[in-house]
Amino acid sequence: MSHIELIDSHCHLIFENFEKDLEDVVLRFRLSGVKKLVHACCELTEIPKLKKISHEFNEIYYSVGLHPLEAKKWKLGSKSLLRKSAQEDRRVVAIGELGLDFFKNQNKIQQIDALIPQMELAHELELPVIIHCRDAANEMIEICNDLSKKGICPKGVLHCWTGTPEEMQQFLDLGFYISFSGIVTFPKAYEIHECAKIVPNDKYLIETDAPFLAPVPHRGKRNEPAFVENVANFMSDLRSTDLITIARESSKNAEDLFKFDLIS
Repeated sequence: MSHIELIDSHCHLIFENFEKDLEDVVLRFRLSGVKKLVHACCELTEIPKLKKISHEFNEIYYSVGLHPLEAKKWKLGSKSLLRKSAQEDRRVVAIGELGLDFFKNQNKIQQIDALIPQMELAHELELPVIIHCRDAANEMIEICNDLSKKGICPKGVLHCWTGTPEEMQQFLDLGFYISFSGIVTFPKAYEIHECAKIVPNDKYLIETDAPFLAPVPHRGKRNEPAFVENVANFMSDLRSTDLITIARESSKNAEDLFKFDLIS
């Protein structure tokens, strides 16, 4: 049994490659010290499955939202459906995974049209946002700055951080947390290593983004929440501290952001 307590702040377990062995996956993350995890939502049709899995396994909390690569699915009634889903289940701890992705899609207007209402909803419900931002840091910072000037920018986290130290600082200035995934263990992820070294103690989270991006030494395999310990280990090397400190700091930061303790 692991003596450390970890929180995987972002994963996906309802994808089909977990269907056959979910019980084993849960057992493994329990043995590796994962006490809580946040299951991110990519599209609205996932919500019933997320609700079911979070009521089945006590460690699992979840978000509700629409991923930027699904932006074309944003409809007139989407915001009210998200509001209802978030309000009727106390295990919903965030709105998202929302954001901008110009790496795979160029439908900028459509993505922004899905993003802004979700950001506004998070502020209205006093829930944090889980932000997916890929090749879109400048646009995302601009949108957050605008919302911030209006006093309606929600708290939140930039998940699976892949930006530069300069971009990170701009998000930190807006009050956001930064979450590091298995990418931080990749040998050539120099800028991410730099970010992991300098991010403040009270502003970082760790995650797996399972089933994607398995950390070293599991590269190429299906990722799972138990592997968050590999991310924590690598962070401890980069930050010249011990694993227990990383586990304590990252868990406290996740608790502060997602407020799990308010859920009975």
